[in-house]
Amino acid sequence: MPVRMKDIARDLDVSVITVSKALRNHADISSETRARVLKRAQELDYRPNLAARALVTGRTKMMGLIIPDLVHSFFAEVARGLSGVLRKSGYSVLISSSDESAELERQAMDQFLARGVDALLVVSSQWTVESFRRLEENGLPYILIDRNFSGLTANFVGVNDDAVGGLATRHLIEVGCRTIAHITRERISTALARLEGYRRTLSQHGLSVGPGYVVNAEETDSVADQSGYQAARKLLALDPRPDGIFCHNDLVASGAMRAIFEAGLRIPEDVALIGCCNLHYASLLRVPLTSIDQRSDAIGEHAARLAMTLVDRKSLVVPESILLEPRLIIRESTQRSR
Repeated sequence: MPVRMKDIARDLDVSVITVSKALRNHADISSETRARVLKRAQELDYRPNLAARALVTGRTKMMGLIIPDLVHSFFAEVARGLSGVLRKSGYSVLISSSDESAELERQAMDQFLARGVDALLVVSSQWTVESFRRLEENGLPYILIDRNFSGLTANFVGVNDDAVGGLATRHLIEVGCRTIAHITRERISTALARLEGYRRTLSQHGLSVGPGYVVNAEETDSVADQSGYQAARKLLALDPRPDGIFCHNDLVASGAMRAIFEAGLRIPEDVALIGCCNLHYASLLRVPLTSIDQRSDAIGEHAARLAMTLVDRKSLVVPESILLEPRLIIRESTQRSR
């Protein structure tokens, strides 16, 4: 039979309430009593009945996290930052991958609802907001991470993607590029905001490019490199050829780098190249890649703290939006003589 709190209470000749408070580090329990309870709990290998606790408190001490890809290191770093904060407060994190599938994401949402998680954090692959309306109807707090939706007022934590596009484009201009192309991605909010920052910054500096200088690339880890390669080949065939390329992320940039070298061109002398995410391998590429750091760990940490705040609140409040400012990490792929 599993050890119960009443067993510890009987052994120490104290009440079950005293044992419960000691195990929860309650302020009105003396340090001596707490030490006795913890010592006896350890001796008996006591493990709390989380299901029973959830029935009493209405909380499972579990958070759900849905990400599009388990392999992409950006999402892994967000998960690491998030779980590190939650773990210190006694929360467990259940992680599910949608594989960039809206249907798999909806299934994961249903599973987390059934498990009774205290809050749900989502890097969404959906194009509509119906599933999030359902979360609201069920009273489950949720936070959008990295990607958001127009027309949905929700808690959000991410980087300022408009600033990402502006920072990358401005850097290419500052190193002397004048025909700057962009490899983007369709529909998702991060891509749309980066594209807007790119276009605005070109206009502010009196530069313009034709529509052919913005190319869409698929973005899943299995194809991003190849998509970046194919997109860069299209760009390099243009006249005039781009002298700078801003890529939606580092995976796409690694494929673009391969296309540039295959064309017999040099990086950064002929084509300066910049990515986004600042993945760990960016400095290890054939030419170390300049990249925009999205502060993935910090995104996870802020999302975790916001999730715990939402769980602790007793009433509805205005959703909060936390936008972190990106950072430019300069490496050899843009270090050119003007």
